[in-house]
Amino acid sequence: MARPLFEGAVAQAVERFLATGEAAGLVAARTAQVESAVRRAWQENLATHFARDLAVVATAALGRRELFPHSDVDLLLLVGREAGSGAARDALSAFLGSLWDQGMRVSHSVRTPAECCQVHPQNLELSVSLLDARWLAGDPTLYEQFRLRLAGFVCAHRHLLAQGLCRLARERHARFQNTIYHLEPDIKQTPGGLRDLHLVRWLTQLKTVGKTHVPNPELPEPVQPARDLLWTLRCFLHLRASRDHNRLDFEAQQALAQQPFSHERDPAAWMRRYFRWARLLFRTAIEEIEQIESRAGSLLAAFQTWRSRLSNADFSVRRDRVFLRAPAVQVQAPDSLLHLFEFIARHGTPPSREAERQVRERLDALRDWIMPGRPLWPLFRSICSLPHAPLALRAMHETGVLGALFLEWGQIESLVVWDWWHRYTVDEHSLVSIEALVSLRQPQQGLRRRFSELAQEVDDPAPLICTLLFHDTGKAGGGDHHVAESARLARQALGRIQAPPEVCRQVCWLIEQHLTLSRLMCTRDLDDPSTAASVAERVGALEALKQLTLVTYADIAAVSPEAMSSWRLQQLWRLFSVTRKELTRELQTRRIEPPLPPSPDLARFLDGLPLRYLRTHTPSEVEQHVRLHQQAAERGVALSLERRDGLYWLTLVTHDRPFLLASLAGALSQFGMNILKAEAFSNRLGMVLDTFVFQDPHRTLELNPSEADRFRRTVERAASGRMSAGSPVLQRPSGAPGRRRPSLPPVISFDSEATPSATLIEVITDDRPGLLYDLAFTISAAGCNIELVLVDTHAHRAMDVFYVTRDGRKLDSEAEALLREALRKVCRS
Repeated sequence: MARPLFEGAVAQAVERFLATGEAAGLVAARTAQVESAVRRAWQENLATHFARDLAVVATAALGRRELFPHSDVDLLLLVGREAGSGAARDALSAFLGSLWDQGMRVSHSVRTPAECCQVHPQNLELSVSLLDARWLAGDPTLYEQFRLRLAGFVCAHRHLLAQGLCRLARERHARFQNTIYHLEPDIKQTPGGLRDLHLVRWLTQLKTVGKTHVPNPELPEPVQPARDLLWTLRCFLHLRASRDHNRLDFEAQQALAQQPFSHERDPAAWMRRYFRWARLLFRTAIEEIEQIESRAGSLLAAFQTWRSRLSNADFSVRRDRVFLRAPAVQVQAPDSLLHLFEFIARHGTPPSREAERQVRERLDALRDWIMPGRPLWPLFRSICSLPHAPLALRAMHETGVLGALFLEWGQIESLVVWDWWHRYTVDEHSLVSIEALVSLRQPQQGLRRRFSELAQEVDDPAPLICTLLFHDTGKAGGGDHHVAESARLARQALGRIQAPPEVCRQVCWLIEQHLTLSRLMCTRDLDDPSTAASVAERVGALEALKQLTLVTYADIAAVSPEAMSSWRLQQLWRLFSVTRKELTRELQTRRIEPPLPPSPDLARFLDGLPLRYLRTHTPSEVEQHVRLHQQAAERGVALSLERRDGLYWLTLVTHDRPFLLASLAGALSQFGMNILKAEAFSNRLGMVLDTFVFQDPHRTLELNPSEADRFRRTVERAASGRMSAGSPVLQRPSGAPGRRRPSLPPVISFDSEATPSATLIEVITDDRPGLLYDLAFTISAAGCNIELVLVDTHAHRAMDVFYVTRDGRKLDSEAEALLREALRKVCRS
């Protein structure tokens, strides 16, 4: 019978932790409990079979005596010979089984001392785990042989192991975009997390290893507070989830602030504390990595020697870092100190740790010197215009200079804003957006090449970089109007460094409009002339459109690595293209061409379709639609399914009827499809052309040909009415629910002025499987006809837009009120 996981001393330690937040006692108690259980299992199952030639060795967390409530238990079964008889192997199985029965997740390996002391290039983690090896039970003589042999092995291969550790750390950092500033960090794997703590300890151990192997050396004193905080967070997350869970998500942040041991009742204050110590730990880890990497290879040394030629009278470059040549003089002249970052922006060489320390020591003096206002715009503009501006701005941020130069920036440092779309803190998002903008100066592939060409047309990038630097500063004050506040703060900050009035106006206008294109490209019909006309009227000039497009690109790209999908990239370029055409077109070119005599089939198909149809489809697409129209006239339904650039395009022609869109949306959602766009046209014969663009996230159609056939049959049944919109099959869309998140109130708006012939309904709400089906069903049930639907999803928020008519006209106020309430109920269900 399984024993309770926490009992006795561990249960008491859990209670103390929940009251005080002190994690060391709980970690020690859990480690002691597991050690006792392992030794007891040894006596009960293995002692009689393996009096010699077997030792149980703790590795990884257990070896470090850092066992958290639900950590894995890593064991090395050190053998001097094969297990031998079946009885011995049964005893080993019983030993491990007894630990599993006590709720431990045991990870074990069986190896000889010789096998342990071998380099495994493809499995470096094995050698690293042995750095924490510690005897628990069994043959002490065998363990002593292993310990001495391991010390010699580590001493002989210390540089190889250290370089391997650094490579693995760099790869891990890259998976998290080399930043600590994630809104929901994994406190174990994210830069500045526990893995970096282990890295610092392992590299210290490799540097000091001698003839004897001493596991678990003491950490450097500056990072010990970071360790204490990370231990507290991990114990809390484990106990809260009742499993090995290490992601500090929004719900956990809120719960953390409500704990009895919490001195901060504001989750954002907790996160700022976390980021402060994670930043220190990450810096320490990077310093250790760079020390190891600086010893590797003559090629790197030759490159660094070449880089040293960049030195001048004020700055020297050594070991690929910038040092102050005469810091005592420079720190007394703050404006001269700022030239350090101009040097970094010009040459792409980061500051040395010593230079960073010297800068931080003078922050108060720099802030006081800047406060009355100084003519610093030419210097700051120079920094923003140089090739490595993002590196310089990040260095200014890390040293505190950016916050000293712009007090408004200091308000958003490490600021967490609960947003299901964004991945980073507000300051990190702004810096990443600048990196995304400047990256367009480099050659790009595919559609990004067009944005790169657009970036080359901008003469002065400094206003765009200032826009991105300040575009979210208003979020520090909370509320829903951060855009206007961000513009005000930008005007205030730029005025303090005496930027020209035209630059201030340009930056503030871009901030005020920076959400315009991203909203329209996801919520408006880009082929509707009124969309392009609206944007053209707002921007006024082609140069302003270019600047706003680039700002929008950078802002979306900085949300998360996945945010600028190929779909959004296409939408943004299409919106730019149609607006540019609207801005540049000439009146005399807007002529109606005499129609060519169409074929009878084409004439029947086009009769009654809106002119918009011909603007949005190529001749080959029209030809395909005519064929589908002919087939549907004979069979009732005709469809085609194509895959293009990773997306599926479903084109269907059938007789129009109520609830058609709801039925089709239900069919797609039943298969777990993620609908990106849908549109519908109907002609005078009562035939409707529906087009859906969707993703297949589970690759159902690609991997299962039989499912593709069933998908087609289901869509045909839904289109023909043999499967009604209210069918129970369509009401149970498939797809595993995501992890629970706090629900945000839906936003539902009606606009009867956006287009001349329909009412536009915009719904922003929590996304879920079958949402489009429910919304379409509700609109149809109200007696409305859906002319067009545009769908987009940002993380866990759906943004669905419907162009709706009733009896061929826009909705009146009474119909709007009734439909608004019905849609609100659907969103909240």
